[in-house]
Amino acid sequence: MIGRFSRMSLLWKILLSTSVAITLLFGVTVVIVQNHAIAIASATLEQEVQSSFQAYESLWRSRAELLSSVSLLLSTMSDVRRAFGTRDPATIRDTAGELWARIFEENAIFLVTDPEGQVVASLGGAPGAALERSIEAVQAARSRFPKQASGFLVWEGRLYQIVVTPVYVQSADGAALLNVLVAGFVVDALAAQRLKEATGGSDFLFFSGSRVLASTLNPRATEAVAAQVRGGRDLKRVNDGVIEYAPLSRALVDIRGQPVAGLAILRSFESARQTIATLRRNIVLMWLLAVSIGLALTYLLARRIVQPVNELDRAAAQVAQQNYGYRVEVASEDELGRLARTFNSMCESVQKARQELIRQERISTIGRLSSSIVHDLRNPLAAIYGGAEMLVDVDLPLPQVKRLAANIYRASRLIQHLLQELLDVSRGKSGGSELCRLKEVAVAAVDELNAAAESQGVAVTVDIPDELELPLERARMERVFQNLIANAFEAIKGEGAISVSARSQDGMALVEIEDTGPGIAEEIRATLFQPFVTAGKKNGIGLGLALARQTVIDHGGEMWVSSEPGKGARFCFRLPLAATSAPAGRLPRRQAAGAR
Repeated sequence: MIGRFSRMSLLWKILLSTSVAITLLFGVTVVIVQNHAIAIASATLEQEVQSSFQAYESLWRSRAELLSSVSLLLSTMSDVRRAFGTRDPATIRDTAGELWARIFEENAIFLVTDPEGQVVASLGGAPGAALERSIEAVQAARSRFPKQASGFLVWEGRLYQIVVTPVYVQSADGAALLNVLVAGFVVDALAAQRLKEATGGSDFLFFSGSRVLASTLNPRATEAVAAQVRGGRDLKRVNDGVIEYAPLSRALVDIRGQPVAGLAILRSFESARQTIATLRRNIVLMWLLAVSIGLALTYLLARRIVQPVNELDRAAAQVAQQNYGYRVEVASEDELGRLARTFNSMCESVQKARQELIRQERISTIGRLSSSIVHDLRNPLAAIYGGAEMLVDVDLPLPQVKRLAANIYRASRLIQHLLQELLDVSRGKSGGSELCRLKEVAVAAVDELNAAAESQGVAVTVDIPDELELPLERARMERVFQNLIANAFEAIKGEGAISVSARSQDGMALVEIEDTGPGIAEEIRATLFQPFVTAGKKNGIGLGLALARQTVIDHGGEMWVSSEPGKGARFCFRLPLAATSAPAGRLPRRQAAGAR
């Protein structure tokens, strides 16, 4: 992945980075805003649930106060009290029923009981079978008489909010309890629905034990939610399998203050979810719009940045191809413009420095080449000068004259070969090759240097089989042997030995020239075959080894050196034999690797 990114163009890198940055920014924004919205929605729902509970308490309190005031009013009316005294249901209904019916709706109950709680008469709301039973709430409320008592009552499978009011009469012994009035409202689905409307949409669930008494939820949701709230735990969330709610649970107590039922007020998260979904959709649309605008602006800006960079890249490629005259157009005054101006100045400086370097190198090369030519021509010119001087100044016998003439001839021929070799190397040309015995070529080179070897006390041995025949340019190859042996003379600096050997190896002739000198320093070994390397030499400017190696390469071979400090040096080169000669300038890969 990193490799693919590194191969992208700078423009695409900027566009990709911008899109990723905008996406990450909006992603973090969505998470923060969504979490904040959820927190606000949760807090709002909890406040709405608390408000619903307060509204519920206020409503039930007002209903209880209404029941208390009506019951107290009826208990103080003289005709109603006389009717209660008859304990005749028909008389009680005729006297108090009309007033009760005007005040309350059909789902309210009004019972008249004796002091023990046995129902005497019902003005409405109570089932017929209930009239034959006593009401335990009356017995529970007697401890509070003559005050009224209120609470919830589960009676005949229904939930009631009731107020118990005692009715006293005066007797000889004082106030005597005549009857008890039980007034209340039925808590059913209709009452729960009215609570929902009064609280702005909160759902209500009334239950007692495992039985649901009233609910504003559908049957499936009612069953699922009731199973979670029956435990009385302080839940933060309840779920009916489809919708999530914020709940608030409260116990409903009877006259004694004991819980007889439970109430769960629920506020749905559905509206909050829809709000959050709308918010998320708006953010996604904003992200798409921002990415589109951001990429468009980035593309326009990046092009203004990338175009000068591409121009600088092309200019650098031109400079790498040694086109130092290339110039970059300066189109701005910002950092890129200053960089282009600096690049142009650098190219101009490099071009001037290169021209000056070429000029100085040409002068230096001319001087070095002149010194090399003088060095190489000094010995044959000395032989010609000395021989000619003896022929002019001394009357010599004929055999000695012939010998001097032969020396002069060989020296002049050597000069001609040297000049032709320099000309061929400078022009990249080579002469025709002929089939030669390698031993004869090496011996001829040694013979030219015998006088120098004898004067220095260096023994030169040649160990080359007679049958080694190679296609060679004889004069150039003799010069190779002469250069290598002459360099060995200078390295030995006194008495020593030089061995020249050769053997056949894999269709090639492997030649080794080894001396007993001090060896070659490590710091110049890597540049030994480069022109003008003269470290450790008294004479010459270092073209001999470069020309020798080039001659070997032109013959299809390769040259290398191996040396250890204090153990002499060994120059080696390989040349193709007559039957397996390789193309000029190339060495088989396997053989070259083995030679090194």
